[in-house]
Amino acid sequence: MNSTSIKIITDSSIQTQKVAELLVKTLSDKKYSPPHIFALQGNLGAGKTTFIQGVAKALKIKQKILSPTFVIVKDFALSKNSNFSKFYHIDCYRLNDPSEIITLGFKEIIKNPKNLIFIEWPERIKKLLPSNTVWIKFKIQDKNKREIIIKNSNLGIKISK
Repeated sequence: MNSTSIKIITDSSIQTQKVAELLVKTLSDKKYSPPHIFALQGNLGAGKTTFIQGVAKALKIKQKILSPTFVIVKDFALSKNSNFSKFYHIDCYRLNDPSEIITLGFKEIIKNPKNLIFIEWPERIKKLLPSNTVWIKFKIQDKNKREIIIKNSNLGIKISK
């Protein structure tokens, strides 16, 4: 299977959130079975949480979105008219071993295609992630500018306005 990538440059946190909103809009297209696991890589301050805030905004989640660094897993119920029933924000930064996430119900979470899952610091649990995980890499270009690379293995994701 060929791997495809989309490279996007954003000049502000608002633009980074807009990219996330466009991704969610694409996932809402009921013409295909969308991917449901997204692995966000990047250094501290690279824009991972900002991106997830854009996802939450597009999903009409009202709660403030912060990295669940200490609780590891945070879930949000979604409206009935969504392709998904729950949104999971997972932060693996504090994990010492991939097996730690298993005790939090991770295998059950990722098995359900109705769960939309975004994972920060996924490299810490890489061996537990399925092959159809969509990888999103964030690179700091300067104070506000970010490079976002979405690798999706031809899963039909198209960012469109």
